[in-house]
Amino acid sequence: MAPFSPKDSDFCSIVVFGASGDLAYKKTFPALFGLFKNEFLPPQIQIIGYARSKMAHDDFIQRVTQKIKAESDEDKAAFKKFVGLLSYVQGKYDEADSYKNLAKAIAKNEKTGQISRIFYMAIPPSVFTDAANNIKAHCYLKDAKAENRLVVEKPFGKDSESSRALAQDLAKNWSEEEIYRIDHYLGKEMVKNLMVLRFANVLFGAVWHRHYIHNVQISFKEKFGTEGRGGYFDEFGILRDVMQNHMMQILCHFAMERPSSLSASDIHDEKVKVLRAISPLRQDDVLLGQYTAGTVDGQSQPGYLDDDGVPNDSQTPTFAAAAFHIHNERWEGVPFILRAGKALNETKTEIRVQFADVAGNIFPCANGKKAPARNELVIRVQPKEAVYMKFMNKKPGLSQEAVETELDLNYDSRYADVKIPDAYEALLLDVMRGDHANFVRNDELKAAWAIFTPLLHQIDRGEIKPAKYAFGSRGPDGLDAFVERHGFLRSTSYQWTPPKI
Repeated sequence: MAPFSPKDSDFCSIVVFGASGDLAYKKTFPALFGLFKNEFLPPQIQIIGYARSKMAHDDFIQRVTQKIKAESDEDKAAFKKFVGLLSYVQGKYDEADSYKNLAKAIAKNEKTGQISRIFYMAIPPSVFTDAANNIKAHCYLKDAKAENRLVVEKPFGKDSESSRALAQDLAKNWSEEEIYRIDHYLGKEMVKNLMVLRFANVLFGAVWHRHYIHNVQISFKEKFGTEGRGGYFDEFGILRDVMQNHMMQILCHFAMERPSSLSASDIHDEKVKVLRAISPLRQDDVLLGQYTAGTVDGQSQPGYLDDDGVPNDSQTPTFAAAAFHIHNERWEGVPFILRAGKALNETKTEIRVQFADVAGNIFPCANGKKAPARNELVIRVQPKEAVYMKFMNKKPGLSQEAVETELDLNYDSRYADVKIPDAYEALLLDVMRGDHANFVRNDELKAAWAIFTPLLHQIDRGEIKPAKYAFGSRGPDGLDAFVERHGFLRSTSYQWTPPKI
């Protein structure tokens, strides 16, 4: 990937709304620094933080750079230059005068030539519309040669109706080409790698079909709970927070047909076809859970209801397993089992493809099993990116016993000299390049909400109660029975071990 190289006369202004918030200092500004030190930002650029908080310049710098690591002399020199690009403007999100003041601050350092302005909204959805409308009214460049781009962070609504309303509000002043809806999982290396694995390999292309794949499981697991963010999380729950967006994006990349090209429109068209082929979730398709207090490594951990801001009678799920069915020629009859949860036994995100059973087995198998274990392709999204294939192999020695082993592509060992960029780095660079391929299009969002909205409304009305599970466990007691009912066979005789580096 070549560095960004605009004309010397071009100028880019990036305005980060919500600059005092957690997302800005944890993700946005470290990503911008990563791009800057590797020379992926344009040579003429300014970065302006905007928020309601009153902060002196030095306080702003300290706030937004606290997660930036600059240990080498080279990084320290880059950090010093990067800080020189930063400034801060305090203002309200619903006040015209604040945006007029911001517009003056933006224009102050801009020079002649083609100018682009990127407005990154790392703010609560309750102020999306006010901010977008005021940006358009007071900070939008109307020159025909200028570029204006609006970056919107999730959540994109809470159901079909609220998402549609938000889309309509944004569309009043912004074209679809100017809007970039970020789902940071689309910037993750292994999610982007899915298309290459599928469409650049004859092997995988041939077996990516209901005739060979028995089921697909996509897992998102976190070892930690809500940790003081319970008030925010309780408004959304695990289905809205993780499954409707991050996990459905992974499912779409896994299941879609080959696009005609790598253009954004062709990729989005194929993803929308997948979503429209999925039936809305029903109560029988899901298992919900909510974590209680538990003990991890000898330390007591609080339950979800113990978190400040969570109502004592909350029925919000912190865990969900759901079975999806894609009704098309390629995937009819193949269950896609998605599961996501907080306060579980480990942190990881992975795709596990379980292939069909071998017919007419003639080999003795380990542990007295009558049939070989199913082949599995596992794509580890995070942490420790990897692709490995579980398959049967003759046990070394004089026997003919078939045992499970793996072919392993571990990124830490195979690509030890390559730095995998943070997802936000990749997506911010895409915004500057005007590439929509790794962002969420409006009709894609609409189709995804249609799958979840009926079930979400049932949960909101209290019609579905989550089962309890202890902090640090694998999830509710019924989890194994649920995934087995939908076709997944869990192997207990084999455990993948990453190779030593």
